[in-house]
Amino acid sequence: MVKFYEKIGYGLGDMASSMFWKLFGAYLMLFYTDVFGISAAAVGTMFLVTRIWDAFVDPVVGVVADRTETKWGKFRPFMLWLALPFALIGILTFTTPGFGETGKLVYAFVTYSLMMVVYSAINVPYASLLGVMSPDPRDRNVLSTFRMAFAYIGSFAALFFFMKVVESFGGVEGADIEKQQSAWTEAVTCFAVICALLFLGCFLLTRERIRPINDVKNNVSDDLMDLARNRPWWILLGAGVAALVFNSIRDGATVYYFKYFIDEKPENQIPIFGTPFALSAIYLGLGQLANIIGVVAAAPVSNLIGKKYTYLGAMVIATVLSVIFYWFDKDQLVLIFVFQVLISICAGAIFPLLWSMYADCADYSELTTGNRATGLIFSSSSMSQKFGWAIGSAVTGWLLAAFGFQPNQEQSPETIDGIKMCLSLLPAIGTILSVAFIAIYPLSEKKVAENAAKLEALRHNGKTIASKK
Repeated sequence: MVKFYEKIGYGLGDMASSMFWKLFGAYLMLFYTDVFGISAAAVGTMFLVTRIWDAFVDPVVGVVADRTETKWGKFRPFMLWLALPFALIGILTFTTPGFGETGKLVYAFVTYSLMMVVYSAINVPYASLLGVMSPDPRDRNVLSTFRMAFAYIGSFAALFFFMKVVESFGGVEGADIEKQQSAWTEAVTCFAVICALLFLGCFLLTRERIRPINDVKNNVSDDLMDLARNRPWWILLGAGVAALVFNSIRDGATVYYFKYFIDEKPENQIPIFGTPFALSAIYLGLGQLANIIGVVAAAPVSNLIGKKYTYLGAMVIATVLSVIFYWFDKDQLVLIFVFQVLISICAGAIFPLLWSMYADCADYSELTTGNRATGLIFSSSSMSQKFGWAIGSAVTGWLLAAFGFQPNQEQSPETIDGIKMCLSLLPAIGTILSVAFIAIYPLSEKKVAENAAKLEALRHNGKTIASKK
């Protein structure tokens, strides 16, 4: 039985990861171009190279984690060992050295690459921890819910408070560049300290309970062959990539939708607690809060009707709502925001289900092959999701170009129609594909329970599963 404090502890890990991930996604490009002092083209090339490199690091980390043996378990120690390096390299990434342009570019490549490696090295074991905290599918649903809820809380905190912290250290518009550079470093230091403490809290509050039935360690090629034969994992892979394409196209097109279709202006900002916010910021913020509602709802609903049918229902509803979204005019702001909340609830519900289902795939692999490569399953799944996000981001740019988009100009009716489709009809293709994959997912709740019971009986009796290679 997983204790309540363990559920909190597990959530703290993704809260830390998500805070830094949002800092990278929302602010790092701005920092590099406007504060650090390198060109946007150079930043774009660096992001492409490092993200491709980082995606391939994940399976390596998974293989290493699977072969790690300590008194604390396989995966928890990484939170202890890497919490401080995670924070320090994050600070260095947002630090401006006194180099020339070439020196700065090299520094940025090195520090950002190291940051991505350390991020994978701590986040892959963290994700894999879900698979060994409990054999009970219901516990995994709840743990996934805590994970995603805390992740969105961390994301919300990073998005809404980071620039306010920068300003508090003197990094206001019009300040000299050295003051802005130091303010950004000091602000990131505050968040880095918080993230390190959150990871340490995750290490201290969680426990690993599941041990592999077989003590024999397969070589890496055998692990990869087992993964290649894991049909449920392949299906989840397709569903996850499609869902991330759905999310990334919608997120990437949002600012264009509000700038060129809604035509938001500074004078139309809405004050919240005395601070004015743009409509697009409120739209994105509501999406984050609605994601949390979806995450919280996922566990009780899936425990009632099953993970597969909860996932299918959420994606079908998101598809219908996305199609309807296309027909809204720019003066129907209330409906636009209401549908953003409803679609985001559906989107928030599926990700804790996916991670819980990956843990079920680890059980399936151990029962059918005799090999429990939990780290590899979760790391390769993480890699696929990074590819899904990269694909969605690239597709957004290609679509805008195909629709004739020209920056900072009045757009043609065809371009406006294309931008509207990027928030509605085109992301709906991703949800339809995700539904198609999950519809053929073979691990029903009954099958998952049977697998868990068989593995628990084998552990209790001290038996092993013969390899089926």
